[in-house]
Amino acid sequence: MTSSITAYGFSMLRARGRDALFLMVITGLMIPSVVTMVPTYVIFRQIGWLNTWLPLTVPSWFGGGAFSIFLLRQFYRTIPRELREAALVDGASEFRIYRQIIVPLALPGHAAVAIFAFLWSWNDLFGPLIYLNSQSLQTLPIALASFVNTQSVTQWQWMMAATVLAMLPCVVVFLVAQKYFIRGIVLSGLKG
Repeated sequence: MTSSITAYGFSMLRARGRDALFLMVITGLMIPSVVTMVPTYVIFRQIGWLNTWLPLTVPSWFGGGAFSIFLLRQFYRTIPRELREAALVDGASEFRIYRQIIVPLALPGHAAVAIFAFLWSWNDLFGPLIYLNSQSLQTLPIALASFVNTQSVTQWQWMMAATVLAMLPCVVVFLVAQKYFIRGIVLSGLKG
């Protein structure tokens, strides 16, 4: 949600320094997550978020990531600017233009970003491994990793069955939103 609003600002609004700020956001794509791991852990420890779901949900909700902002910005640039200008002439506010014109037209782009965000969160092993200590908060990727036993024989049949079950929600989400996902990816790369 926040990446959508941010992308709208970068694609539709004219402001001084907008392109330089967007370049800084895109530069965030080049920074490996391993570099920010220790400072992020220290911040979450200081605010008391360790061993809760908050480190796994709040950062992805507020910000959405540079990739989501980039993908939605590219999609919004395919929407004719004349629609926004006509709405401004009719007296619509920026938020109303965004909510009633841009968001419905950008449904394929939002579906693509939602699928990517779901897959990244669902398959995240490293984040939960760092921030969660309790067995009751254990995520599915950590449970799958626990099937591998280096000291005795790994039960491959159980691991493969659990992997298929863990993969089912991803397949269902993709099949439900496939039409929008493909349109969102194709249309986001048309106009540079």
